[in-house]
Amino acid sequence: MEIVLYVAALVAAVAFLILCVSLGMTLFTVKDTVKELTKVLGDIEGQMQGITRETTFLLEKTNSLAEDIQDKSQQLNTVVGAVKGIGESVNGLNNSVQRITSSVASSVETNKDQIAQVVQWSNVAMGIADKWKERKADEVQITTVKAEGTPKKRFWKRKK
Repeated sequence: MEIVLYVAALVAAVAFLILCVSLGMTLFTVKDTVKELTKVLGDIEGQMQGITRETTFLLEKTNSLAEDIQDKSQQLNTVVGAVKGIGESVNGLNNSVQRITSSVASSVETNKDQIAQVVQWSNVAMGIADKWKERKADEVQITTVKAEGTPKKRFWKRKK
């Protein structure tokens, strides 16, 4: 039975040795994996720093653009207000022109008989003025000299 104990101890020792060797191989594999993981994490950290710089730059630019847009929006609001004022002024002018037109139209309607008389009288006056001009154009000035030498003017009407 002693031999069985030595054999059992030997088997246990071999098993322990195999366990230690396999545990050592596993640890070396884990060590390589951890090294590669550390390298990958280092690369990721570098990339994250680059991404962080780019993100910071983009945020600054976005804030700048937002301020610019806000300023331009305020300026546009001023322009829109001015255009609105011009539109209201034009509407007021249109209303005034419409009132004046309506007033003139109603005045013309109520005074159409008087306007017709004025037109007739103006036609008569223009006819008289035309006749007067014709008459003046037809007159001829003739100058004669008296015996004493003083000129005398006479007007003769030309016959047609």
